[in-house]
Amino acid sequence: MSRRRRRAMAQMNVVPYIDVMLVLLVIFMVAAPMMQPGVVNLPSVGKAETPPAAPLEVSIDAKGELTLRDPEGKSNERQLALDELVSRIKDRLAAKAERPVVISADKNVKYEAVMKVMDRLQREQIARVGLLVRPEAK
Repeated sequence: MSRRRRRAMAQMNVVPYIDVMLVLLVIFMVAAPMMQPGVVNLPSVGKAETPPAAPLEVSIDAKGELTLRDPEGKSNERQLALDELVSRIKDRLAAKAERPVVISADKNVKYEAVMKVMDRLQREQIARVGLLVRPEAK
């Protein structure tokens, strides 16, 4: 009696899975246009009575020299030390504490110099400190 052993079939039939996927695809294609997008009712606000304050601009040139420019005060000051710069910014912010301070630096200035100025301003409790950049031309 020679009986042959049956081997286990090592193939997987994927046809039923394809059928299920096609049925789901048809269901979603039919149901998607019927769905209504959610409507968000946004609150409305009036226009601000006062225009936003022009920011104080701290410039760092290629040599690492600091300059403070105040568009409202129409003043340019050259070569300030970091301590003097901070005290002048604090004086100007005493009248308008909500004015932002932006740092503009030459692209050849080390990142460390920019972060040193930004860190010092933030440690002196100047809350609104940012970086000024030029957008790329398209």
